[in-house]
Amino acid sequence: MKTGLVLEGGALRAIFSSGVCDGLLEGNVMADYVVGVSAGIAYGVSYVSRQPRRNLEVVTRFANDRRYMGMNNLADKENQSYFGLKFAYDTIPNELVPFDYDTFEAYPGQVEAVLTNLNTGGAEYVEVPRRDKESLILQASCAMPLMFPIYEIDGKPCLDGGVADSIPWQHALDQGCDRVLVVLTRPRDYVRKPDKVMALVRRRYKEYPEFVRAMESRAERYNENRRQLFELEKQGKLLVIAPKSTLGVARTERNTEKLRLLWAEGYQEAVDRMEEIRDYFNG
Repeated sequence: MKTGLVLEGGALRAIFSSGVCDGLLEGNVMADYVVGVSAGIAYGVSYVSRQPRRNLEVVTRFANDRRYMGMNNLADKENQSYFGLKFAYDTIPNELVPFDYDTFEAYPGQVEAVLTNLNTGGAEYVEVPRRDKESLILQASCAMPLMFPIYEIDGKPCLDGGVADSIPWQHALDQGCDRVLVVLTRPRDYVRKPDKVMALVRRRYKEYPEFVRAMESRAERYNENRRQLFELEKQGKLLVIAPKSTLGVARTERNTEKLRLLWAEGYQEAVDRMEEIRDYFNG
């Protein structure tokens, strides 16, 4: 029996997933395989390193710190991202809120991040290195179009994995997982609408027509992915946890009280469903 954990992205909305993961850690539930997208996996590695509430500390300490996120970072030619890349992916995990690389390295399973290949518009599933002090793969997975620079990973130009595969439950099944827990960052009734910035996307990424096409079809593919996901849930083939509400938390939320409340919603959901989760994973 191989268990899998799938973590959707959503920038700071993924603090809900962190709450779920912290509940899982408290219940001593560790999946054999973890795959995530964008902030889903950037936060998800703290689950694998068994550091409950680490992400909550990061967002509540630094959401209002301009070194963490803000337009000044995007204007910086050395940074080219809304998020302060060195601060968020190096200074914080290596100095301010230390990441436990030893425990992460000792995890016997597989941890993958989803990237989007700009040349093909398709997904790349990449193993997260156990001792990457610059978190390059996590940066690339989080690289929201227009808000991050393009990353060169294994010779391929890459951005946010959510463009190609926002909720990689099918990949988890393809990896041989018999039981898959999927954590969403949007309520069950959410319907994604086409991006309003497509004119900017077409101009900025005109050298990558397949990526532009992937952006154009993103909402339609996302909604179909969720429809299939919920159908498999009804059949008992997948287990899904989703927030009842995102509490108005934005991708770049600065209100730390709202972030705490959304984390608490995820944590409580995991605690309340712990017996169900254990039964499912052990079934």
